[in-house]
Amino acid sequence: MKNVLVVGAGRFGRYTCQKLHDMGQQVMLIDKDEERARKLLPFVTNAQIGDSTDREFMESLGVSDFDLCIVAIGDDFLSSLETTSLLEELGAKKIVSRATSGSQEKFLLRNGAAAVVFPERLLGSWTAIRFSSDNISNYIELMDGYSIFELKVPAPWDGKKIGALNVRNQYGINILGVKDGKMNMDITNDTVLHYRQSMLVLGKTTDIQKIFFLNR
Repeated sequence: MKNVLVVGAGRFGRYTCQKLHDMGQQVMLIDKDEERARKLLPFVTNAQIGDSTDREFMESLGVSDFDLCIVAIGDDFLSSLETTSLLEELGAKKIVSRATSGSQEKFLLRNGAAAVVFPERLLGSWTAIRFSSDNISNYIELMDGYSIFELKVPAPWDGKKIGALNVRNQYGINILGVKDGKMNMDITNDTVLHYRQSMLVLGKTTDIQKIFFLNR
């Protein structure tokens, strides 16, 4: 279990708190708006009303005790930047800040952020890829152009064993699991695939798209 400090109770901050709560993490929320913070009380361990750019207020929170600090401010970049910088000065172990542009990312990284996230960009990318083919049920983007996709088995693969398809050598992808009601990760070269069955596939995003767009 981690102790996480979330700064900002807007939409991004709200969903972040809810997900952290679902994962069993301890969350402290900070926001200047009491009403917004109050709505998130069921999902956080503690909520503090205050200005995250106020050094005295932030010092009172014991920032260095948190495993992770997430700056979820999205409507005031100056406040986000000042908060990120102040968190670093106060000894935050790891800071993740929200940005909406590349220039914002550069400033945040130079002023204490260990990582920067772009919620709108990530959601836009996910939406474009997820709904660009009827074969795609879900996907997770990894690093260096790789992704894990949940896909429907195409008709040409129906009734064939994974080993016979030789997908690793022929396509450069790996089948991690198949789903019949529940996901089965215990697969071998003798596992037989069935048309429209779901499977988890790991590989380069561009390679997977080419293969399954052609076989839709």
